[in-house]
Amino acid sequence: MKFRLKPISKSGVPEALSKVAHYRYLNQPAEAESICRDVLIADPENQLAVRLLGLVITDQFTGGRSDRYDEAERTFLSLTDPYERSYYLGIFYERRAKVQLTAGVPPHALLVLFERAMRCYEEAEAIHPAGNDDAILRWNRCVRLLQSRMGSEWRKEMEAIEATDSPPV
Repeated sequence: MKFRLKPISKSGVPEALSKVAHYRYLNQPAEAESICRDVLIADPENQLAVRLLGLVITDQFTGGRSDRYDEAERTFLSLTDPYERSYYLGIFYERRAKVQLTAGVPPHALLVLFERAMRCYEEAEAIHPAGNDDAILRWNRCVRLLQSRMGSEWRKEMEAIEATDSPPV
């Protein structure tokens, strides 16, 4: 028996996209991802489906080798709106850093990811739609997370790395 994907109709795209949100709320990102892929077959230029696909891929990050960092980044880079591209790339870097933090990745590696996220948020803030402060909210969360870590062993490790990076006097 051969199994083949069945295409959804273009008229079914809005309802399918509402199901993506439903499965994300249920913490079932693989189901949401499958729907995004069906929508993109029916409507390859659908930017909401592209954005949601990137998000559901990041929803599945664990901090392990199986995480699909390259695929998530490429997905967000394919967003056509400059604000969304910058903002969601920031989300990508921030989520990557957070799962790796949980997985025990050394602080110096994470700081680079947080800085990339924050740079993306700054770019998004510069071109944000009126009344949309999402990039500022994400920036502030990164700052608070970094500040909370700087009072622990993280700070000692960062100071040790900075000392070895300093040129001799």
